[in-house]
Amino acid sequence: MPRTRHTGTRHTRTRHTRLLTSVAVATAVAATVVAPASAAADSAAAPLPPTARYVALGDSYTSGPGIPRQADARCDRSDADYPALVRRTLGFARFTDVSCAGATTDHLWQAQRGTGNPAQLDAVTPDTALVTLGIGAADAGLADVVARCAHPRGPVPRDNPCQREFNRGGTDELDRRIEAAAPRITAALTAVHRRAPHARVAVVGYPAIIGDDTEGCRTSLRLADGDQPYLRGALRRLNAMLRRQATALGDVYVNTHATTTGHDACRPFADRYVEGLTTRPDVRPAAPLHPNARGERAMAEAVVNTLILGPSWPGTPRW
Repeated sequence: MPRTRHTGTRHTRTRHTRLLTSVAVATAVAATVVAPASAAADSAAAPLPPTARYVALGDSYTSGPGIPRQADARCDRSDADYPALVRRTLGFARFTDVSCAGATTDHLWQAQRGTGNPAQLDAVTPDTALVTLGIGAADAGLADVVARCAHPRGPVPRDNPCQREFNRGGTDELDRRIEAAAPRITAALTAVHRRAPHARVAVVGYPAIIGDDTEGCRTSLRLADGDQPYLRGALRRLNAMLRRQATALGDVYVNTHATTTGHDACRPFADRYVEGLTTRPDVRPAAPLHPNARGERAMAEAVVNTLILGPSWPGTPRW
């Protein structure tokens, strides 16, 4: 069962109180680097300081293309994407969301042409208390690959033509792309820590897109039977790579795949948190192959729960 239900008002309030307390401590540390530990501990009883700042970095799975209300049309960024929901839940007064559709790790360091979006890392400053990073799929080209492997017209094959194409040279091209993106994720996290040395950093993984309902995936995604497990495995390997890079630097990894399992693009339309190739914008606006509003809510819940229950890291309080 996806972890998308509230476990009760009392428990939810308790968890939020724990998180707000921890954010207050982290922010106090960021604002007073040389303050003694006792001063930071004293701040634990205070509400979230007005100076606490949250910065969201990422690509289209972060920005929420098509989901009303689109706050930045050039970046396909919704004011109901998961960063905006996390900000509202945690009560950050200062918030910067520079996620942008089509962003690769290159756009963390350089402006994204045609969008007006500056280098995303420019938003990360020493007073930043929380950073979420959701990026890497465009580096591996996985969303484009899923669309490329689809058979929108004519019969859908039963074998695995896409897998054969990407293994034509004797090695898996998708695996090569995923592993090539790994050092870029490490470099991005290192840059975040350098710019905001006291920030809590969370790497947000990708949601479940291709489920195990073969006929549902044939209908919704138009994917050949044999290509479905291949592409599903590639998406899982991308998430596994993101988890490795995050934990290697002591950051947390947010498993949004778990919160969206059972609500992938192959499920009946009413059950999806991620859309198929064909969407119904009059009923549920969202981009093809991307989370809808319910999907972004599930991702936001995963972020909040992970921050609350995640492990501690040296020199900072547990969230």
